Amino acid sequence: MKPVLALVGRPNVGKSTLFNRLTKTRDAIVADFAGLTRDRHYGNAKHGKLEFIVIDTGGFEPTAESGIYMEMAKQTRQAVAEADVVVFVVDARGGLTAQDHDIAKYLRKLGKPTVLTANKAEGMTDGVQLTEFYELGLGEVHPVSAAHGQGIRSLLEVAFESIGMSEDDDTEEDHDPTVIKLAVAGRPNVGKSTLINTWLGEERLVAFDLPGTTRDAITVPFERGGQKFELIDTAGLRRKGKVFEAIEKFSVVKTLQAIESANVVLLLLDATQGVTDQDAHIAGYILESGRAVVLALNKWDAVDAYQREQLQRQIETRLAFLKFAKLHFISAIKRQGLGPVWGAIAEAHRSATVKMSTPVLTRLLLEAVQFQQPKRAGMFRPKLRYAHQGGMNPPVIVVHGNSLEHVTESYKRFLEGRFRKEFNLVGTPLRIEMKTSKNPYTDKE
Repeated sequence: MKPVLALVGRPNVGKSTLFNRLTKTRDAIVADFAGLTRDRHYGNAKHGKLEFIVIDTGGFEPTAESGIYMEMAKQTRQAVAEADVVVFVVDARGGLTAQDHDIAKYLRKLGKPTVLTANKAEGMTDGVQLTEFYELGLGEVHPVSAAHGQGIRSLLEVAFESIGMSEDDDTEEDHDPTVIKLAVAGRPNVGKSTLINTWLGEERLVAFDLPGTTRDAITVPFERGGQKFELIDTAGLRRKGKVFEAIEKFSVVKTLQAIESANVVLLLLDATQGVTDQDAHIAGYILESGRAVVLALNKWDAVDAYQREQLQRQIETRLAFLKFAKLHFISAIKRQGLGPVWGAIAEAHRSATVKMSTPVLTRLLLEAVQFQQPKRAGMFRPKLRYAHQGGMNPPVIVVHGNSLEHVTESYKRFLEGRFRKEFNLVGTPLRIEMKTSKNPYTDKE
């Protein structure tokens, strides 16, 4: 399972800049004023072979008793509860403040592995300016510059060393390839636990008409038709601004970890609630993780013909990026429509782990080019020469040739359609990578 690292500190010390540096994204908004980040923000990062989840938090005021700062403090406390290691960020140029002392006192009480890092320390070579931060009683001060990327590697080495891990650790778990790991994901109260109980034929998981009954990802072994499964019932993913109760502190990160570790994800939607932005958010995370996916619309028996028509339109528009996934209409509580779902799960898993031979891929590629050539870019037209498989779960097809950086996204979608049709790929993302051959004459005079 991926370890979790939380960034904590008072406002405007550079936590979001550090988050963007670690995740190699610009997902967290950065500006030179305090209090911009309010909700928790999750991202994937990598340190050598070690993959981990990093959480960005808003400015932490442990003593806040009302208003937005109290809610931000709740968010930060939950991030700390979810984390394996905490990185406490202070401002090397702004110096030590009373708020830093309050945060340090809170972290010392928890006793969780904590690394103290002084951001904005570029140019501070002698370290004399950082001595005041030793007052916080959290050990060594690690100077970094998130904006310039200085000291980040050393910081991560110390952080993961504190929990007995290093950059050489591989976070992928050893897993029996004959067992399909199936995660059931969705918003709170869509019927995930009810569905698994129906499959198992017993009240194995607590199912109750209250959002957020499941607090952790629960794994249950299951066998059907000779095929072994591991069913993972995930806690409901709420909008980040709604995750306040301490009892729900593990919900988000455990769900993200469950999706990452699954072979296939069953995304459960609620027919009575429609397709929401949160459903699209979860679907986007599944797609980003490269997991095979099956869509199931639960509580289908509770809606009339007009609502059913509206639901199908919503799915076509809001979840258009999952058009490769099969959609099933079910009622978990009445055991309706569950049989075909298993067929779709098996088909999605087969598609995600299919082996594609290089001669067949190359033939398909050349036939596609003969049917429709890629668009010319200036004087040159991309030349696609051959293709081979570069990975599974999700399938990756690597195309080699010349000037491939000019291949458009629409042409990649055209190629994807040809490959999908030939190998009957259903329920899995398909990634196409372009690798341009180096011109042997570029280094010659």
